[in-house]
Amino acid sequence: MDIPLLLAQLDQMGIAPLLDQHFPTHGHWQGLSLGHTSCVWLTCILSEANHRLSHVEPWAQERLGVLEGCVGQPVRALDVSDDRLASLLDQFSADEAWEDFECDLNRRLLRVYDLAAQMVRTDSTTAKSYTQSVEGLFAFGHSKDHRPDLPQVKINVSCLDPLGLPLTTTVVRGQVADDGLYVPEIGKVQQHLGRHGVTDIGDCKMGAAATRAFIAACGDYDLCPLSGVQVSERELAALLAPVWTGPQPLRSILRADQAEAEEGVAIAEGYEYTIAQQAAHEGRVSTWQERRLVIRSLAQAHKQERALRARVDQALAALAALNDRRQGKKRWNRKAELALHVEAILAQHEVRDVLAVHYRTTRTTRPLRRYRDRPATVRIDTRCQVQARVDETALAAAIHQLGWRVYATNQPAEQLSLDQAVWAYRAEYRIERGFARLKGTPLSLTPLYLTTPERIVGLIRLLMLAMRTLTLVEFQVRKTLEKTGHLLRGLYPGQPGRANPRPTAEVILRAFGNITLTRIREGPRWRVHITPLTPLQQQLVQLAGFQTSIYEHFDHHF
Repeated sequence: MDIPLLLAQLDQMGIAPLLDQHFPTHGHWQGLSLGHTSCVWLTCILSEANHRLSHVEPWAQERLGVLEGCVGQPVRALDVSDDRLASLLDQFSADEAWEDFECDLNRRLLRVYDLAAQMVRTDSTTAKSYTQSVEGLFAFGHSKDHRPDLPQVKINVSCLDPLGLPLTTTVVRGQVADDGLYVPEIGKVQQHLGRHGVTDIGDCKMGAAATRAFIAACGDYDLCPLSGVQVSERELAALLAPVWTGPQPLRSILRADQAEAEEGVAIAEGYEYTIAQQAAHEGRVSTWQERRLVIRSLAQAHKQERALRARVDQALAALAALNDRRQGKKRWNRKAELALHVEAILAQHEVRDVLAVHYRTTRTTRPLRRYRDRPATVRIDTRCQVQARVDETALAAAIHQLGWRVYATNQPAEQLSLDQAVWAYRAEYRIERGFARLKGTPLSLTPLYLTTPERIVGLIRLLMLAMRTLTLVEFQVRKTLEKTGHLLRGLYPGQPGRANPRPTAEVILRAFGNITLTRIREGPRWRVHITPLTPLQQQLVQLAGFQTSIYEHFDHHF
């Protein structure tokens, strides 16, 4: 039973009073306040990995005693009926009220948890639906779930590093391009944090000149890879030419945990240079000094080299098959016809530049049998064949181009070194992990069954509160473990001795699954028994920053 721990965490975050402050209810609202109703629903979502409205009321009906003991006031199952929860989602869809609430919540969390806002990541994901309607938020677009046949909504999120704590959320139609979402999201982050000088990290969609100009004009810093639009293949080749001819030395970059060691395995190599940049955003021209980081990922280069050599082998096999003379195989009598098939194979395997192709035409004369009084004739057979070999010079040049990428940042090297920039961008998995939680277990946003745009927006915003809860539980436990130097054992079934210095929130909550509360009626009185906490559970409660009394006070309550 993880309900007491989750409600204690939501209470520490101040969710209920802030929601009541920014979303006032009408005079006919009875029972739990809007804020406490939301907290009970969030607890159900996190405990059951199910956000569907119709499942909350029966869940609460079986746990009224526990909920009352944790909330500290009477709780009815009707307080979380599906129609009341739908009303909550309608209210959460109000953009202005939600932005004010989110701003106050972020400032409270930064203060309570003493979080230093130095780096913020911005990225987007899509959530698919099986609805056939493409009205409202649903639209067909580039699907990050690899389901372009389904309509979707797009969710743009900014998260605080290194926690992965969501700061802002924007929900738009599914076909909206990512490029235009960065500036509004970064502007909201600046408003919520109340300060500048933050490093904004994003993917190549953030590399648009107008976006970088906006960030520089606001006094923030950017870090993002540049796409082929900003740095073409010809420009990249010019940047790499001095590397292979010798004048430009490369710096080896070790893993962050090996940086202090004398020897370690390099994960990347590269160099940097500085150029002056000028671009306009909304009619305002900005000028700044930009560092360009030319980085080669060694693992990516090896992976791409293996893929290139595999494509070369496949193309050679396919070209050799064109010369096959077995029965049923087509014979090529015209070079032009054969050349079309050769070009298709080269294009399919993307090896046109590394294979040298030649054609050989042969003609044979074959006499035909004489028929009656007709004179003997001959038949000339023309046959075309293709010969291909690997151009080793071109292959070596292509391998030299693999694994390289150019990054841009306007942050001085004294604040963000070349190594730190590589480590920072490689931590992009933090925001991706949040998306995996949002669309998978335990938040289970997809597939979307709601069709009302307002309720879809409200549900996504509610689930982002649930993600904040998971992130902070995980952060607090890991922070305390790091401070004390202790290791947790017994979190994994069948592996009692396995130690984990960085447990996930899901594993932590799962450790409370065997706790039950039993009520027995004896005349006018109730007897209450709750499963005693194990030493591991007691340790987890304390690591999360709470007292074990959040579980032990139920007998006094009843």
